[in-house]
Amino acid sequence: MPSSFRLARFSGFTAIFLLSLFSATGMSPAQQQHPAAGDPPVTVTDNGTSFILENGYLTATINKKTGDMTSLKVHGLETQGYVSGHHAGYWEQNPDGAARMEAKITIDPATNGGERSEVSIKGWSDGKSLNAGPHAADPDFPEASAATPAPATLPSGVPRNRGTLVTRPPGGNRGPGLLVDMEIRYTLGRGEHGIYTYAIFTHEPTYGATQIGESRYGMKLNGNVFDWLSIDVQRNMAMPNGYDWDHATDLNMKEARRLTTGVKKGVAEHKYDYCADQFDTPAFGWSSTTKNVGIYFINPSVEFLSSGPKHLELTGHLDDGDGGDPTLLDYWRGTHYGGSILPIAAGEDWTKVVGPIFIYVNSAHTPASMFADAKRQAVIEQAKWPYPWVKGVDYTPKAERSTVTGQILLHDPQAPGATLPNLEVGLAYPDQPEVEAQPGVRTPERMTWQNDAKHYEFWTRGSADGRFSIPNVRPGTYELHAIADGVLGEYAKADITIGSGGKVDLGKLEWVPVRYGKQLWQIGIPNRSASEFLNGNDHWHWGEYIQYAKLFPNDVNFTIGKSDFRKDWFIYQVPHDLDPNDTTGRGQGRETPWKVNFDLAEAPAKGDHGVLRLALAGVSAKSIGVTVNGQDAGTVTGLIYNATINRDGVQGSWVEKDLTFDGSLLHAGTNTLTLTVPAGGLTSGIAYDVVRLELAPPQ
Repeated sequence: MPSSFRLARFSGFTAIFLLSLFSATGMSPAQQQHPAAGDPPVTVTDNGTSFILENGYLTATINKKTGDMTSLKVHGLETQGYVSGHHAGYWEQNPDGAARMEAKITIDPATNGGERSEVSIKGWSDGKSLNAGPHAADPDFPEASAATPAPATLPSGVPRNRGTLVTRPPGGNRGPGLLVDMEIRYTLGRGEHGIYTYAIFTHEPTYGATQIGESRYGMKLNGNVFDWLSIDVQRNMAMPNGYDWDHATDLNMKEARRLTTGVKKGVAEHKYDYCADQFDTPAFGWSSTTKNVGIYFINPSVEFLSSGPKHLELTGHLDDGDGGDPTLLDYWRGTHYGGSILPIAAGEDWTKVVGPIFIYVNSAHTPASMFADAKRQAVIEQAKWPYPWVKGVDYTPKAERSTVTGQILLHDPQAPGATLPNLEVGLAYPDQPEVEAQPGVRTPERMTWQNDAKHYEFWTRGSADGRFSIPNVRPGTYELHAIADGVLGEYAKADITIGSGGKVDLGKLEWVPVRYGKQLWQIGIPNRSASEFLNGNDHWHWGEYIQYAKLFPNDVNFTIGKSDFRKDWFIYQVPHDLDPNDTTGRGQGRETPWKVNFDLAEAPAKGDHGVLRLALAGVSAKSIGVTVNGQDAGTVTGLIYNATINRDGVQGSWVEKDLTFDGSLLHAGTNTLTLTVPAGGLTSGIAYDVVRLELAPPQ
């Protein structure tokens, strides 16, 4: 197989027991990750319908048809939830119903002294598309309804059938059948305070065209245990429960409700308010203030996730179904904030190993201590990557991976001495070329590092002087990309071939940012985000688009050299709400003009033209009208919706849209450039990364 294609998650007595365990040893949970002589051996039991993996600390039950982790207990305390949505631990797709199935033990602890156990559930599609219709209800586990709520405990036997190799939401299936084989594995080691899971997707050359839709590993947790969510510094808090969610008031979208009870009474709860940049969030999860136990997802590497850095995805929240179990989600093929794509051509030879993801279970006196420990454990897991026990799949071992180094030198005559703060450098599958649109023919979305879920990407954070080191790169041919705060656009270098093992020094690489002409002014900081604008640093609250009309009753009137974009430029340019008492976000808004006033010492020379460079981080408007000194300068069109504003974000799939206009529209003295978004729904606007005006000479 060509390498270029292969590159392609109590009782009071139990809590006391756990705390005494850690106190007695004098070690943190992270330290106890290293097996000691006194740790019990790992065992695995096949009871006919499930595998049961145990190591004296955790007991995991894995369904042999679906690959679901139907139970995960820490010293007898059940961590999983069975009230709302897809219960317990699950991959979005599963092998149940495939043409051929096999469940087996891939690492037998009986052969390694009880050090490690691994089980596998695999289905082969044999190139047959499985229908995506609804499945018959499992008599042992009927679908929940208002009349028949989901059972509070998992029944004995097989959990409800969540079906074939298809993508599906709770309560049904969606999307086409998948012409891929799928294998799910779970791995438990001696003395380890967590369990690993990973999935392997394979498309054989004999299979037809297909695609993989939204995909993730998810968990619904025990709502009687977990009450505290930890994502980052801003999202680290006590959470409402299922009762609070069920008794809340609906808002403008199904995922948002205003709570009327509980710790967040009066606050709008919106699951997207807990989204995070996957590159910067290696550990996130739930903990319990009463049972003193936590459960966290740790991604030891981001190589198997989609879309590189700056990609926001769901992490944890209350399930938006009735009952509202605490939820954890680890997306590897996300559809939010612009999302990612994964098309597979007929005859294509492709496979991808997603994970291993580490589902870490710890204990401490406070949620803060447990979260801090989980973040420390993430560092430990990153150092272990790639894991030596992953065998028999397309997972390149450590010895065959390379470290890629180099230094990017910024050369921008208009910004002499500028450095590269927050430099991020990555190797990705080469960006596909633009496809010229044809009338009446839908042009497929081209794959770039921003939307690629099909291949592996390897990213690192470099230093301000441009130096970088990317570890654990698999062999293959890549394109190098770099982005940094303060520099509009990106650096790219194609045709980089990485061999098997060793070190690759790319040397000094010159980055000359695109400039069309002299920069007249700039609003914001090029950072692929609207975070520097008003409310941008605390945007994780439903309904910021309602606040706009209250904060700017006369809309934005920004003067270069006098106004401060941190206070005078809002994170969203959205239709101006017509209802001053709006609390639901369901209303409409008038068109919204934003004015930028600036002075020119002299009029442009004959033949000069202005270039308005709009770097967009959030897009839901269909167009942006532009006037210069009251005269039409054109309309920015071709905008692609990325659902950033309605999901309370400040960064989605990034794009630059440039508008060129005749320089004669400008004159000496004071000028006004106006940006207008059309009237419409309150979320149909723009979140700017940066707005820049350049004056270019005749071409």
